[in-house]
Amino acid sequence: MLQGGNPYTLAKEIHGIGFATADQIAQSVGIPKDSQNRARAGIDHVLLGATSEGHCALPLEKLKAAAVKLLELPVETIERAVSQMLTGGLLLLEEIDREPLIFLPHLRKAEDGIARKIKRLATAGVAYPKIDIERAVTWCEKKTRKTLAPSQREALKTALTSRAVIITGGPGVGKTTLVNSILLILRAKKVKCLLCAPTGRAAKRLTETTGMTAKTIHRLLEVDPATGRFSRNEDKPLDCDLLVVDETSMVDVLLMYALLRALPATSGLIMVGDVDQLPSVGPGNALRDLIDSGVVPVVRLTEVFRQAASSKIITSAHLIRQGKMPELRRAESGTDFYFIERDTPEEIAATLVRLVQDRIPKGHRLDPIRDIQVLCPMNRGSIGVRELNTVLQGALNPVRPGEPAVERFGWRFQVRDKVIQTENDYKKEVFNGDIGAIEKIDPVEQELSIRFDDRLVTYDFGELDEVSLAYAVTIHKSQGSEFPAVVMPVAMQHYMLLQRNLIYTGITRAKQLLVVVGQKKALGLAVRNDQSRKRYSGLLGSLKESCL
Repeated sequence: MLQGGNPYTLAKEIHGIGFATADQIAQSVGIPKDSQNRARAGIDHVLLGATSEGHCALPLEKLKAAAVKLLELPVETIERAVSQMLTGGLLLLEEIDREPLIFLPHLRKAEDGIARKIKRLATAGVAYPKIDIERAVTWCEKKTRKTLAPSQREALKTALTSRAVIITGGPGVGKTTLVNSILLILRAKKVKCLLCAPTGRAAKRLTETTGMTAKTIHRLLEVDPATGRFSRNEDKPLDCDLLVVDETSMVDVLLMYALLRALPATSGLIMVGDVDQLPSVGPGNALRDLIDSGVVPVVRLTEVFRQAASSKIITSAHLIRQGKMPELRRAESGTDFYFIERDTPEEIAATLVRLVQDRIPKGHRLDPIRDIQVLCPMNRGSIGVRELNTVLQGALNPVRPGEPAVERFGWRFQVRDKVIQTENDYKKEVFNGDIGAIEKIDPVEQELSIRFDDRLVTYDFGELDEVSLAYAVTIHKSQGSEFPAVVMPVAMQHYMLLQRNLIYTGITRAKQLLVVVGQKKALGLAVRNDQSRKRYSGLLGSLKESCL
């Protein structure tokens, strides 16, 4: 039964039913095209679509134009619906930088909540026992047998004397050493520390580098699988004196607000992240806004340490971050970064397959499926994710007669295939971006089993819209992960997405080996293009407002 005879409620309440499906149902039951229910649902749809592009709001004129195009209705009908939604509290209107922006209320609430909590933290006293910094540093260096550079010592002092601090910097600048030193000193003072990261892979890496258990943010906040809501909040805060959040550039405003709500009133907060990477997939640009606001002390590590400076991956990443082209002359053997110039998409694809299938596994003793990851700027095109996955699956895991396989949602899935989870599944405890391998396909039970690290997770065939092949993934999907070897196609075909932070993020995913295949012109365009797409948001403004 349709609630109140309004099919558009289905789009909100039932997963998988979008606006287009609800609109078809509405048309079939005779709901007028110019009904206010349809107009309101279309406006909602436009704003929700904007969140998937990273926006927390849309300028009023842009929203009206997009709704007119979607609904094929006069602008007056859209304006009337917007007015009704503003009056009913379904939308919020705020003028930011002299531009009227329309927000979905829950996103504006999250931004205001972040600003309020952060400003309170920034003005609060230090949460930790009194520490003699010089003695603590000497003790720490003796314990770890690592000498801290002057910049790290200064950063350590800031972290130990501030309630909230941001630690940012590129690869090889000593973020891990700094965080480990902070944790070592504070734990010796019996400070209870909790560690978290946005993805399973990032949490696992944080566990490995610190020797402490790190959880995903969702697991730390005790997500309810049925509702997606978090159990931890102001009424049931986390049990800690310090919370460390790694890969903070990936944290959107909703997740940041949830974390801050669960932070005890007496706890400290350390946010670690590389602000030059891509911003979060979800709405907002929380880490950038927090840094730009000047509300929280920011530690910027810039000195590349000697051991890291021998890596061409790291030195090239820092050159790109500064808007400079990396060294692309023919690389000597033994280096960890190669650029292979190819002119056409066909040549790029053919070279890429040979590298993954043969040259890299032989030359570097790496498993072609497990250890080598192809990262693409975009999904579409002959050297996009979809096409390359089909080609790489055929090359690396060809069909074996008699072996079970299943075709669903545009993919053929086989045993040994590398796959990626494409949405959060709280019941399975598998999250967007987790990469695994298919171990078993049972045609009788209509089930498929995927191993994610040390866990085997079972999917019904009907649930396979949650996964796709992962021989190639987008650079966006690779955030928070590292791979032994990365192969990255770069071509003018990717023109729309060629931006510095995209290429920089892709390059910094490689641990041992990076091979970029493609056109120098395209790489140069990306390196020069520092104009990231603007994200409409009110967080920075809220942070800069004087504390009430």
